Amino acid sequence: MRSDPKKTLLVASGLAIACVILFRFDPAVTRLYPPCPVHALTGWYCPGCGSLRGLHRLVHGDLAGAFSLNPLMVLSIPLIAWLLTKPRWAYHPRSPWILFWVITAYGILRNAPLWPFHLLAPH
Repeated sequence: MRSDPKKTLLVASGLAIACVILFRFDPAVTRLYPPCPVHALTGWYCPGCGSLRGLHRLVHGDLAGAFSLNPLMVLSIPLIAWLLTKPRWAYHPRSPWILFWVITAYGILRNAPLWPFHLLAPH
């Protein structure tokens, strides 16, 4: 199955524009990006909290800073790139459930006030 070059160009252009916006506007100081609704309503960090700030640091080359904000997001980027190659195991019926439980456990553990889990919270 061949990909449509127009769609590929559109997706690549969208990613490039998003990277330029993230490079230019720091989510920690600008009001361009909305706050996390889960954190705003509950005070808990959702599994995605810190991702925008982490991506901002990644496009500036700060891997350690991005990791300190959301380790799961940083670790998932190479996995997502690998999934684009369509490995056979990605289509296993249990794969979505494994992903669900990893994200759920991460969301719970990053709010636990115990060492080392509190290190998973954005800081």
